[in-house]
Amino acid sequence: MKKFSLYIKDSLITITLLCAALGLSLLFQYIFEVQEHVTTIFVFAVFLISLITKGYLYGVLSAFLSTIAVNYAFTFPYFALNFTIPVNMISGIIMIAIAVFTSALTTKLKQHEATKAESEKERMRANLLRAVSHDLRTPLTTIYGSSTTLLENNDTLTNEQRVKIITGIKEDSDWLVRMVENLLSVTKIDSGQVKIIKTPTVLEELIDSVMLKFKKRYPTQKVKIELPDDVIIIPMDAILIEQVIINILENAVQHAKGMTTLSLQVSVLDNRAIFEIKDNGCGINPKYLDTLFTGYYTSDNDVVDGQKKNAGIGLSVCSSIIKAHGGTIIAENLESGGAVFRFELDTEEVNYDTE
Repeated sequence: MKKFSLYIKDSLITITLLCAALGLSLLFQYIFEVQEHVTTIFVFAVFLISLITKGYLYGVLSAFLSTIAVNYAFTFPYFALNFTIPVNMISGIIMIAIAVFTSALTTKLKQHEATKAESEKERMRANLLRAVSHDLRTPLTTIYGSSTTLLENNDTLTNEQRVKIITGIKEDSDWLVRMVENLLSVTKIDSGQVKIIKTPTVLEELIDSVMLKFKKRYPTQKVKIELPDDVIIIPMDAILIEQVIINILENAVQHAKGMTTLSLQVSVLDNRAIFEIKDNGCGINPKYLDTLFTGYYTSDNDVVDGQKKNAGIGLSVCSSIIKAHGGTIIAENLESGGAVFRFELDTEEVNYDTE
């Protein structure tokens, strides 16, 4: 189906440009009485067709048709084919040569771009895999060491020590589960395997659900909430948007070194809901701002927004989900210190009953 659409597209381009060249040539010859530039117009049309379309077929075919058109309609004797005239033969050969060379060059450039893009993807995958492997290895090692301690020293451990070890295993297990969920989400969304199904969601109910889940993970972390007084309804996949907000809140808790306040503010402007999550921590290293949502990590020593190394998987998931919803997401450093993550979603108009 995709190939058929491409054939139709290239055919329409070829027909349109040839018709345009024919129209301009007729205009030059019969309105302005200028015949010298007719061949040049068709040569330019052949060049454009060879440049825009894929492969050699359309360029060579347009060169052949252009040669016939020039010979038939614009060369004496008019409306009769005569290939014995040297000028016509030379023009035809030149147009075919232009078509072949242009198509060859265009094809080579497209192949080079495709190869470069694929190489970049492979490089990103390799960097992502290295970063994820590092992040997964640390909790797995901790879980293995803690479980080994329980098995080998169970009789000598106090109840308080056992609870502490088991709590650590649970926390690392929860982290691993969230990491795997984020990885699955970003790969499925980016590959098009997940289709976003939007349902009208009340903003206040969304935030209540987010905070309930967040408090279970971070019971001591306070979050200042600011929401509009009006009822705001946003078409969304609520589960995925919850994942976005929780990921950003967790990012602040884990990486905003020195943070004392964390806030979640939602405002509405021109039928757009603007979500802002702010902290007063250490901020984001400026050199990472452009690649913060790509999941790309380059340095073992420099860390994004704080003290821990992070593969950026969670933020990459956020970007994929928001883009799939047709929204935008950015991160900035605040002049007063700290960082703000901001994303926007379309709202749904609410009709209030005045009875």
